[in-house]
Amino acid sequence: MARYKNLPASKWDEKLKKLSELVQPCTLCPRACRVKRLDNERGNCGAGAFISLVSYGPHHGEEPCLSGTRGSGTLFLGHCNLHCIFCQNADISQDHAYAQRFETTPDVVARVMLDLQARGCHNINWVSPTHYLPMIVMSLKVASDTGLNLPVVYNTHGYDSFLAVQTLDGLIDIYLPDLKYASNRIAEELSGAKDYVENARRVIAEMYRQVGAPVLDENGLMKSGVLVRLLVLPHQLSGTEESLKWLRDAIGPDIGVNIMSQYYPAYRARQYPPLARRVSAEEYRKAVETALHLGFTYVMYDKD
Repeated sequence: MARYKNLPASKWDEKLKKLSELVQPCTLCPRACRVKRLDNERGNCGAGAFISLVSYGPHHGEEPCLSGTRGSGTLFLGHCNLHCIFCQNADISQDHAYAQRFETTPDVVARVMLDLQARGCHNINWVSPTHYLPMIVMSLKVASDTGLNLPVVYNTHGYDSFLAVQTLDGLIDIYLPDLKYASNRIAEELSGAKDYVENARRVIAEMYRQVGAPVLDENGLMKSGVLVRLLVLPHQLSGTEESLKWLRDAIGPDIGVNIMSQYYPAYRARQYPPLARRVSAEEYRKAVETALHLGFTYVMYDKD
């Protein structure tokens, strides 16, 4: 059973109150813009009082343990509090005028989640939910009260407020964070986040405290736990090997890791020469070998 199904009404109220306090003024991410989001003031991320739900549906391109045979029930949310110059979804994350066209209410999002359950999806997958937490948790409460019982995936770039993630304890079954960088200098150059590393590491440790190592059912579907995505960048800009060592030493080898090779020069990446090519086979091989050598229990990587 999904964790949120065990949450009493008083706990829902407590969590919604805390998240509302974090959005008015807004400190939902480390940028702490402190704009009054509920008055529809817009922060650094471009979001205001409403949820930008750009698209949704069964997604078969996630990790096999999430997509399964019937797809992961993904909700692609617009705007973003990171500004990655290589973003593969820049049309919805960085084009704020476009993302505003899809803004809606928690009641609508609740109906979408129930529809995804009715269509047979294995889970509900919030993609880039950081800047919408009070609104999307409200939608989860409405959907839960109306019959939703699928596990929830919190699919994030990792630049989250620690207090916000702490408040999610008891609501989220599967955490799917990125750990994009091991260097704040690189994080600032490529994503405009000069304090990314310490913030991402802190929230990943909190995610692991809440749900622990990956737990899979008899069909290989992930039911709970943390799976960290590490996208390998050219010229070792992502610091993947250093991040893997930190994960093993600070959290432990049973945290799930996915070594990802699908980088390509999207959005404004070609304006930054080191990012103007794909990852080489040797760069990717070294990252995978590091993960295997460090003894992680659950490692995902491209086999071919």
